[in-house]
Amino acid sequence: MDEGSAKPVRMMVVDDHPLMRDGIAAMIACHGQLALVAEAENGLQAIELYRQHRPDVVLMDLQMPVMSGTDAIAAILQADPAARIIALTTYSGDAQVMRALRLGAVSYLLKNTARTELLECVLNVHAGGRPISADVARQLAVFRHPGDALTPREVEVLRLVANGNSNRRASLLLGVTEDTVKGHMKNILSKLAANDRTHAVTIALNRGILGV
Repeated sequence: MDEGSAKPVRMMVVDDHPLMRDGIAAMIACHGQLALVAEAENGLQAIELYRQHRPDVVLMDLQMPVMSGTDAIAAILQADPAARIIALTTYSGDAQVMRALRLGAVSYLLKNTARTELLECVLNVHAGGRPISADVARQLAVFRHPGDALTPREVEVLRLVANGNSNRRASLLLGVTEDTVKGHMKNILSKLAANDRTHAVTIALNRGILGV
């Protein structure tokens, strides 16, 4: 089938920022091979609109209110394992990107490269491809075989620290000794290459570690 007679790829765009959605909609409108069939501003809307429209490809932002993109990806793929979802992100090393890909997203698109890479990425995914950079593939391997990744308990400790709890208060909340919490913090600082507690929290927030 030639390009002129091929049906356009039906797309749904999910992002909580109207300007971002408008920009992507404008890009889609410029490509005769793509067609926008639905827009959502959070994960809950995305699940419902996916059920209604069954788009060929979903472009899913990851950090949104009400329900995150990663949670929406999990729900959509549970209902339809054949769904083709591209994670929309600002930073390829984000922990949420890693989680999205582990959950079943087939690719990711950086927001600052969407203008130049949108068409190629969508067509590749629609054709069955999984376009992922070598750098992200290496990071995925680390997440599958955790070496410097934080453990669930370490994430829990860091989340308590991010909420302003002291080591002592965190130990009481977790039902462990203060020395145990200090040990977790020492591991966290080492794994994140952080200078102190505040630096560790900042790194974790930027990478999405505390939001997954």
